[in-house]
Amino acid sequence: MSAAPGGGRAGTGAARLPVVAVVGPTGSGKSELSLALAQALDGEVINADSMQFYRGMDIGTAKLPVAERRGIAHHLMDFLDVTEDTTVAAFQSMARAAMADIRSRGRVPILVGGSGLYNRAVLDVLEFPGTDAGVRAELEAELEAQGLAVLHARLAAVDPLSAGRISDGKRVVRALEVHRLTGRAFSSFMPEREYFQPALQIGLDLDRAQLHERLAARVHRMVDDGLAGEVEHLAAHGLREGRTAHRALGYQQFLRVLDGESTVERASEETIIATRQFARRQITWFRADPRVAWFDALRPDLSAAVLDAVVRATGHQP
Repeated sequence: MSAAPGGGRAGTGAARLPVVAVVGPTGSGKSELSLALAQALDGEVINADSMQFYRGMDIGTAKLPVAERRGIAHHLMDFLDVTEDTTVAAFQSMARAAMADIRSRGRVPILVGGSGLYNRAVLDVLEFPGTDAGVRAELEAELEAQGLAVLHARLAAVDPLSAGRISDGKRVVRALEVHRLTGRAFSSFMPEREYFQPALQIGLDLDRAQLHERLAARVHRMVDDGLAGEVEHLAAHGLREGRTAHRALGYQQFLRVLDGESTVERASEETIIATRQFARRQITWFRADPRVAWFDALRPDLSAAVLDAVVRATGHQP
């Protein structure tokens, strides 16, 4: 097989059309760039923002309204209720099916989103170990009863590499579940960086101070656009009952406003701080991948420069 851009496997015919992945921190302009690329490349967008999977979570996730998508098809948005959940493995299957469908019509798949593991699951040769509902429920009960510190210490004893990388309860439970089921460290399932099919990753970067200003402005805009009302509506439709949706940035902070435990002003500031922290983790994740081609998110000729890079790297002419 011939090498794909950045390494990996290449197929023939429609499968040779590259997937262009637009990555980087939240608030860097990925959605806007994806629209420009889709128009220029005759592409369709595949969403890789795990919180945009949820119907009704629009304002707080900065989801592009349908009217602003320029008629471009967007896949894997709005397919879950807030009470539902999915897995990275399931997303991998759905996203690759969408890629195959887009390519079969001679179009270019454009993967967009800042959820690092979801991006890598689609782009790379990546194996996912199985799950066991009983083991998962047992570990979740232990997390609830004993606390995160106890389970994290247990993970550190069997898989110090994973323990050093993850700190939230959901992922600690998953790592312990994998070790229980396979006898292998969760970290052992993270392979070398090898593309599953031809791909090019475009990273958007900007000065940290500018990013912080953009994130603060975006949170304030979300509040002005009715974030509190959106959270109240979703709470009435089971937001708290889901395992994942209620943890989204902004939603968990404004649920406390709804409960009378916080104010809009405090929730707004907490959301800004949490979003900045999240953006820092995203930057760390994507910067660790040497295959990402980085661009200044604020350069005036961004779309043209990225399009030129796509043509040069993949040979695909718009």
